[in-house]
Amino acid sequence: MKLEKMTKKSESRNRRRYEDACAAAHALDLVGERWALLVMRELMLGPRRFSDLRASLPGISANVLTQRLEGLEAAGVLLRRRLPPPAGSQVYELTEWGYEAEPILQALGRWAARSPSHDPTRPISSASLLLSLRTMLDPARAEGLDARIGLRLGAEAFLAHVVDGGLTYETADLAAADVVFAGTAPIIAAAIYGGQPIAALEAAGLLAVSGDRALAERFLTLFPLPAKADAPD
Repeated sequence: MKLEKMTKKSESRNRRRYEDACAAAHALDLVGERWALLVMRELMLGPRRFSDLRASLPGISANVLTQRLEGLEAAGVLLRRRLPPPAGSQVYELTEWGYEAEPILQALGRWAARSPSHDPTRPISSASLLLSLRTMLDPARAEGLDARIGLRLGAEAFLAHVVDGGLTYETADLAAADVVFAGTAPIIAAAIYGGQPIAALEAAGLLAVSGDRALAERFLTLFPLPAKADAPD
């Protein structure tokens, strides 16, 4: 009975493979399972605990998340390690090769943002928001800007450095920030991509902005969305 189960499991795994020499097909062998790319997305900004990943991906079950983590680990995309005391937690993090997938996520994001059916009002995680900023930043609009933007997303804090037409994330110490946005990822996304005025969000108690107000307003304009593709007739 045990041998039969192992055989069926092996056959099932083989059926999911494309058996195609194309490297794109092999990429789908590695990360084509549902949720796999989103798990990688959540790890792009650093190690996360299992509970952190589940909280950021509310639609995934613990069982499926476990399967995806095991599959990505077996493929060499991520690894798990235990943090030193006093934390002692087990975390998952991308390998150096795993981090190389960020341009793939960016290309998919830019392409799918043009979809007529894309709904930007759906929930968005902190990692998804931060990666989208790095994806959608317009170098021409950011030209000449050297600024540090604090983003306090619930219990998490990130410091974005916009310089030389690019965006990087630094230490979470927001003391060096020129301006700080505090709110949930969906609310800050609404301000950046949805055109919601800062003052209106502040008045509703959804957003707090401290520091250089002029810089805050300019920062929101640095991430234009691409034009929508024509919808089929």
